[in-house]
Amino acid sequence: MGTLIISAIFVLIIMGFKNSVLWLAAAGLGYVYFRYGRTGSGTAASSSGGGSPAAGSSPATYRAYRQRRDQQARWERRYSRERPLRNRRQGR
Repeated sequence: MGTLIISAIFVLIIMGFKNSVLWLAAAGLGYVYFRYGRTGSGTAASSSGGGSPAAGSSPATYRAYRQRRDQQARWERRYSRERPLRNRRQGR
C-alpha cells in the first residue's frame, strides 16, 4: 500500500509541471502518508508517546508493547479512581 501511495505522489509531482495545483496535492498526500499512514515507529507515535496500534494488531517492538501496556494500566487506575461505585459492584 505504501508503494502505491509513494508512486501516486511521484505521478502527481511529474504531472505538476503543467499544473502547479497537483504539486500541492502531492505535498498534501505526502504529509498525510508520512504523518498517519506509516506503520511502525512513525513520527506521530514516537512524539506523543501514546501511539496506539489498531485493535487486534501486535506492536512492532517490545518497547511499543510496554508503552501500550503501561498506558492501559494508567487508564484503568484513573477509571477506578473516578468511578469507585462501579468497582464495588463488580467486586461482588
